[in-house]
Amino acid sequence: MFNEYSDKIKQLTGFEKEDILNKTFELYRCSNFSIYYAPHNEIINKKARVFIVGITPGWTQTKIAYKTAYFGLQQNLPYELIKKECKVNSRFAGSMRKNLVEMLDNLNLNDKLKLTSCAELFEGEEDLLHTTSLIPYPVFINEKNYTGSKPKIMENETLYSYVRRYFFKEIESLPNAFIIPLGRAVEEVLQQMIKDNLISKEQCLLGFPHPSGANGHRKNQFIQNRDGLLNVIEAYFARDKRTG
Repeated sequence: MFNEYSDKIKQLTGFEKEDILNKTFELYRCSNFSIYYAPHNEIINKKARVFIVGITPGWTQTKIAYKTAYFGLQQNLPYELIKKECKVNSRFAGSMRKNLVEMLDNLNLNDKLKLTSCAELFEGEEDLLHTTSLIPYPVFINEKNYTGSKPKIMENETLYSYVRRYFFKEIESLPNAFIIPLGRAVEEVLQQMIKDNLISKEQCLLGFPHPSGANGHRKNQFIQNRDGLLNVIEAYFARDKRTG
């Protein structure tokens, strides 16, 4: 939808919530529940070996993506380049990326990918990584970031329709990628997809804690699940090596 919204982005005079979370960019609204356009999930890296999946872009990611798009449009950059920069600049910025990298390195994923650290997935070895959200556009409840519950994704027809329309398409483009879900809401959708034979359990790092600093149980969850997560990674990459 970038073509449709590019002129509107170019006309922005600010990047605060009132500038973006309004009728101009609104895709859906029902009572206190709203979805808005954002330009950072419109690129699929079909070369990726690792596929990290969040629930939905938060406000911080959304703001970064709009700023990136705006300045790219002002410089008349090609749309495909702008969309790629939107994704690269906005994904897992700040402490979430730091926590994510620390956990993945602790699970030796960097060794399996022949990297010094999984930080290189975000800087230098981006071709190995694809990131997305189950719902590619930011969802807000009472103008606050949607956390995957109340309502649950699969219990809400509107939300699940976005998953089927966009996320299923990305899965089809990356059928053999190693999927890392961030949070229980993502896991629930993946579990259903496993039941429906859309993906295999072996390619999913189920039980991986959400890396957000707001997840106070993250460290304990990681300690409790670490051995199982290590086994999943070991088995997947042993199989991946066999199949080429």
